[in-house]
Amino acid sequence: MNSILIAVIVVGAIGLVVAVVLALASAFFAVPVDERVERLTEALPGANCGACGYSGCSGYADALAKGDAKPGQCPVGGDETAKTVAAILGVEAESGVPTSARVMCSGSCDNTGKRVNYKGIASCSAAVQLLGGGGKCTYGCIGLGDCVKECDFGAIKVCNGVAVVNEELCRSCNKCAAVCPKSLIRIVPRRSAAVLCSNFDKGTQTKDDCKVGCIGCMKCQKACEFGAIKVERFKATVDPELCTLCGRCAEVCPKGVIALPFVEAGQ
Repeated sequence: MNSILIAVIVVGAIGLVVAVVLALASAFFAVPVDERVERLTEALPGANCGACGYSGCSGYADALAKGDAKPGQCPVGGDETAKTVAAILGVEAESGVPTSARVMCSGSCDNTGKRVNYKGIASCSAAVQLLGGGGKCTYGCIGLGDCVKECDFGAIKVCNGVAVVNEELCRSCNKCAAVCPKSLIRIVPRRSAAVLCSNFDKGTQTKDDCKVGCIGCMKCQKACEFGAIKVERFKATVDPELCTLCGRCAEVCPKGVIALPFVEAGQ
């Protein structure tokens, strides 16, 4: 009986010593916690999309608290979240330029056709393995909706064979762009023209592939007084930093592939 009691006392003593050592070590090696990180994490939308440039909302909150990030880097939360974050940090919020995802393709069923009828897995990432998706234009949207499945906001749909973004619902999280195997989706300023084509073939080939494909005729480039549109590798591209929405490029485009955003009067 005495041996059992002694054993219990020894084990208890060892446990007590270990607990004291761990408590002292915890206090000695403790890393100071910035209470703002928790408040910032709660203020963020929780999408964990990575569009801010960090691993997720917690990573962005940590960077904000350290001063390594700015309040307006969360496109999902928008200006309201930026204001809340700025208030927590005690800084002034900056209004960001509204952005949206945009599908750089106009290859609907009315404008292009198929070389082969794909019958495999209903996924763009799978279909692209077969002749680039089976469409006549190997650069065009496959239309099986990987981007639709990825969007948490219902902002993108496949309409008549091509993905289309509802800019009012889009939060620029970049998830749709990340899953597109053709890299057709870009995050761009809403107030900017865009060439909705990604075909880099010569004009004669593009004409055969799609009724509205950019043929690199350079009429848009010549018409732009601001140097906002350039033709390279047989395809025109708009620089949103230089675009003034004058509309001249869209007016002269023989294919009607340059899109202008709707802008309310006075904006």
